[in-house]
Amino acid sequence: MSGKRIMDIEVLRAVAVLGVLFHHLQGSLFTDTVPLLEKIHAWAQPWWGVDLFFVISGFVIARGLIPALRACETRQARWAQIRGFWLRRAFRLLPSAWLWLALMLLACVFLNRSGAFGTWHANVQATLAGVLQYANFRFADSFFHYEYGSSFVYWSLSLEEQFYLLFPLLILVCRKHLAWALLALVAVQLFTVRTPLLMVIRTDALALGVLLAMWSAQPSWRRWQPTALGKPWLGVSALAAIAALLSFMATDRFTFAPYRIGSIAVLGAVLVWIASYNRDYLLPAGRPQRLMAWIGSRSYGIYLIHIPAYQLVREISFRLQAAGLPDFGGHPVATLLAAAGLIALLSELNYRLIEMPMRHRGAALVRRLGTPPTAVPSPGATSC
Repeated sequence: MSGKRIMDIEVLRAVAVLGVLFHHLQGSLFTDTVPLLEKIHAWAQPWWGVDLFFVISGFVIARGLIPALRACETRQARWAQIRGFWLRRAFRLLPSAWLWLALMLLACVFLNRSGAFGTWHANVQATLAGVLQYANFRFADSFFHYEYGSSFVYWSLSLEEQFYLLFPLLILVCRKHLAWALLALVAVQLFTVRTPLLMVIRTDALALGVLLAMWSAQPSWRRWQPTALGKPWLGVSALAAIAALLSFMATDRFTFAPYRIGSIAVLGAVLVWIASYNRDYLLPAGRPQRLMAWIGSRSYGIYLIHIPAYQLVREISFRLQAAGLPDFGGHPVATLLAAAGLIALLSELNYRLIEMPMRHRGAALVRRLGTPPTAVPSPGATSC
């Protein structure tokens, strides 16, 4: 596989992050009940976007890293590849993550008359968990027990960082048995009841993404190409149908709840499998695809930014109301538009000023160290 950007993967990134943004509207942007959101959530919950991100991450990372490591003939070359991979991931993900952790902590002190950003103590603890990459374990521990803090979405980022740290080592240890180890990991989780702890270390979606990447290097992958989806709008219909099914499965109306997460991971892998052929099956070329690709390319920043953006809109509304000025209160559409505009602006600034410059610096550092670059495509993982 080449390092060329796959547009359908960008579309899936956009679908995933938009689902997460919608899921967090109630509670993070709207503290009062919005009847329409309540009705939608009763039948559709789009939090599965996080699991779709996991599948994408496993696929994107493995399609470059596994061939690069297996092509190395010496131990020194393998460790050089791993070092380069870790450095690229660090420069790709950590600057934005740490920036927004710091900004949320500052907002908790200086922009928190309404209490939208939570308490200082909770945010300090959450910041430490985000920086030290144990946010997923703290999230499980805090679930329905105590306040996590504004950066609760960092649980998924910590899980991905743990994956990036351990996955190269797993490749070296398992060697030719890697596929079997990953299949066992998926099978065990598929039939396991997910406790809060198991929910935040769920790796079945990541493993399925890796398995898809490994399969894409085999001749059989080409033979299984879903060419029927090339018919006009049939692929879009398939995407909409699978997304609707995933959204229903994420609700309490889904009666096979013990198998919910594993089933969501499998359907997410089906979407990534369709996207992996790079034939625009899920969304034809055109303006809608370009818009979704823009969202997908900024999805990492959007994921990090949307909660503080929601909280900032609440804080601004509170201050306007306190000053006797027109505010967003009682106007959900205006509130939603204000939050969407703020997220779009901040994510674009973050992409141009932080993500891309730091990504280039990471690549330059790897070159200076003499580490051969892997073929990991530039639109890195996100997380939720």
